Amino acid sequence: MTIFAGLGRTLAATLIATAAFTGSVMAQDASEDQIKAARAAMDALNATSQFDGILPQIAEKLKGTLIQSSPNYGELINKTVDDEALALASRRADLEREVANIYAKTFSVEELKAISDFYSSSAGKKLLQSGPLAAREVMKAADIWAAGISRDLAVNSDKKLEAEIGAQKKAEGEAAPKN
Repeated sequence: MTIFAGLGRTLAATLIATAAFTGSVMAQDASEDQIKAARAAMDALNATSQFDGILPQIAEKLKGTLIQSSPNYGELINKTVDDEALALASRRADLEREVANIYAKTFSVEELKAISDFYSSSAGKKLLQSGPLAAREVMKAADIWAAGISRDLAVNSDKKLEAEIGAQKKAEGEAAPKN
């Protein structure tokens, strides 16, 4: 079975990373109230949705690697990796627990409730939805403003320097002895 030699290394690295992650998940110091408030804040923020694609991306990458090394087994590789990915999908809860623990350790229960209340409100939901667009527009405005400031600083400084240097040269010219 040397066909899947690379798979052993991939699995070993995955197992080591998983053991490290699982160990940190088990060490929860936050109270039940903190975790509950953290989960409410996470839900309001939609904090972990950005990680939904991790397992499918890892599975696709693994399938590509395995198929590249053993192209005759593409169908079997696809089915096996898909089945194993589905079997691991329940471990998404580990990430949710870890994120809740991080939020619980970072914010007080009162702060988490305030975060949840705000981001559950219509204004908070709009900020989550429109915030990235507003941030991009703010960056564009800042870039335009910086370009204008840069231009005006250079032009104004140049005018002042020309005037000052011209005056100094004129004064030096008048003070110089004439032959």
